[in-house]
Amino acid sequence: MAKLTKSQLLNAMADKTGLTKKQVTTFLDTLASTAYSSVKSSGEFTVPGIGKLVKKHRSARQGRNPATGATIQIPAKTVVKFRVAKAAKDAIL
Repeated sequence: MAKLTKSQLLNAMADKTGLTKKQVTTFLDTLASTAYSSVKSSGEFTVPGIGKLVKKHRSARQGRNPATGATIQIPAKTVVKFRVAKAAKDAIL
């Protein structure tokens, strides 16, 4: 099965919930903006039954340019990781 596009996801959710496509779009946009602000302020955001977004700090490290083989310095940065919930793993496997 191919991956779902945003439009296909909205249609599927609208069909299953009985909500309009516009209401589902508003819900998903609100969920995303809430997740972003929560991760930025507290460092994590949990979607029960699906997983958790977690803010993680990566230290500076040495890397290698694959084209030339030269050693380069990769700066420290903050990234967002997604941890899948156990319920999601169990439902899929």
